[in-house]
Amino acid sequence: MRAPPWLDSGTLGRDLVLAGASLAGGLVLHALGWQPQVRPDGNVPSALFLPPLVAVCVAVGLRRVAPRASLAVGTGALVVDTALGSSLGTVLVYTQVLYDACVYGPPRLWRWLLRITVALSLVGVVVGVLAYGQWRGAALGVLVVLAGLLPVLTGISVRQYRDQAAAERARAEQTARLVELDRRQAVSAERARMARELHDVVANHLSAVAIHATAVLSVPGLDRGQVESALRVIRESSVQGLAEMRQMIEVLREPGTGDGLATPEVVTARLAEADGLVDRVRAAGLAVRVRTDGTPGALPVGVDLAAYRIVQESLTNALKHGTGEAELTIAYRPAEVVLTVENPVRRGGAGLPGAGAGLIGMRERATLLAGRFTAGPHDGRWQVRAALPTGEGG
Repeated sequence: MRAPPWLDSGTLGRDLVLAGASLAGGLVLHALGWQPQVRPDGNVPSALFLPPLVAVCVAVGLRRVAPRASLAVGTGALVVDTALGSSLGTVLVYTQVLYDACVYGPPRLWRWLLRITVALSLVGVVVGVLAYGQWRGAALGVLVVLAGLLPVLTGISVRQYRDQAAAERARAEQTARLVELDRRQAVSAERARMARELHDVVANHLSAVAIHATAVLSVPGLDRGQVESALRVIRESSVQGLAEMRQMIEVLREPGTGDGLATPEVVTARLAEADGLVDRVRAAGLAVRVRTDGTPGALPVGVDLAAYRIVQESLTNALKHGTGEAELTIAYRPAEVVLTVENPVRRGGAGLPGAGAGLIGMRERATLLAGRFTAGPHDGRWQVRAALPTGEGG
């Protein structure tokens, strides 16, 4: 059966119950005649020992809400009780007061209590030996150790264990927050990367579809051959786009990614296959001149994919916003591969609409590989230039 909430650990109700139990125990000792133990004056009524007992029990009730006041009240009660002759019940309850002061009081309080109880223990040994004239008098110091120093040491040990546990919980919570933050950042980065992949896969093919569909609808008098040619390009672009999209979806569905982060890399997207990409945009109506500098070589997977996607997006933008021609330069250098796409821009800004996501995606790809990327007007033309490090050379 669960205890009432007001008796839960750390509540005032629990402290008051402990104070009441201490008082009951002290009264039992008083009724049994075990108080006082030492009576300097045999004429002191036993009832006078009850107020100090009640006061030290009140101190127990204040242990959490006012640790300093609890220690002050308890110490005052002990002094009065000792002056009357000392009672066992009051001394025992006072050990609880000392323990609570070390556990719940400020750090300075338990440090002072440790110094004072050690000093009193030494004084007790000296006074006992001098009073009794033999080493058996050192037992007085032992009593001070049991009633004063031992509760203080126990309270300090519990407090240090509690503080250490709290520090470990705080570190664990901070670690959990950092892990959650890292997870969210990883998810955000993965979503951004997936968005780039989806944009690059879809934009090129849909742009070709849109351009030829617009031409069929807007140019009057097209003969059957021209219409069939436009529809052929539309079909090829649609099939190619669906194939790449299906491949990406299969990668996303691939088992074994229990962390929820997929890696949708289209394996066939390599810079060495840029010829096929150029052929498709030529079929879509963009006259592309290709120039290669240096000796083509194997590229890291990430660089290979990023280079292909940058070329794809640049040619797509030239198809959408240019005048029908573009120049692609691929330069293989010892430590990097440099891609340059230039095309004249259609006057008046005519062309298919765009949201600028392509430029953002190309820049992000280059940045993630510690490369360089620029895009903008250059000598009256629009130029996209990306330099991607290959990790080779010096």
